[in-house]
Amino acid sequence: MPTIVPMVAYEDPATAIDWLVRAFGFRENKDQRMKDRDGRITHAELRLGEGQVFVATPTPDYQSPKHHRETCAAARKWSSVPWVTDGLLVHVDDVDRHFARAKSEGATMLSDLEDNPVGRLYRAEDIEGHRWMFVKPRA
Repeated sequence: MPTIVPMVAYEDPATAIDWLVRAFGFRENKDQRMKDRDGRITHAELRLGEGQVFVATPTPDYQSPKHHRETCAAARKWSSVPWVTDGLLVHVDDVDRHFARAKSEGATMLSDLEDNPVGRLYRAEDIEGHRWMFVKPRA
C-alpha cells in the first residue's frame, strides 16, 4: 500500500472506472469494489504502476467538478486555466503514448505535450472534470 492514497469522488463511478481503465491505463482491483444497498459503488480501488487511487460516490448529492462548473461562475472561472489544481499527478513511462491513448478515449486535453524542468508532461480532465497531470520525469 502506498504511503498516500488519493480518494476521488464520481457521480457515476462505474462509468468513470471503465473510462479511467480505457483512457489512463488503470487496473481495477475488482475484489475491492463495494456497493451499498442501493447498488451505488461506495469504494473501488484502481492501480497504475505502484500507485493507487480509491474511487467512490460519497453521497447522492455529490457534484463532479464538470457538473459544478455548469452552475457556478466561480468554478468556471478557476477552471478556465489549464493548470491542475486539486488534481492528481501521475508518473508514466511513456508519456507520448499515454497522451495519445487518453486523447483517443475523449479526455479533455488541458495542454499539449510539453518539456519542462520536471520532465515531459501533459494535463487532462477525465469525463467528470477531475484534473490529472501525467509526467515522464527527467532522469
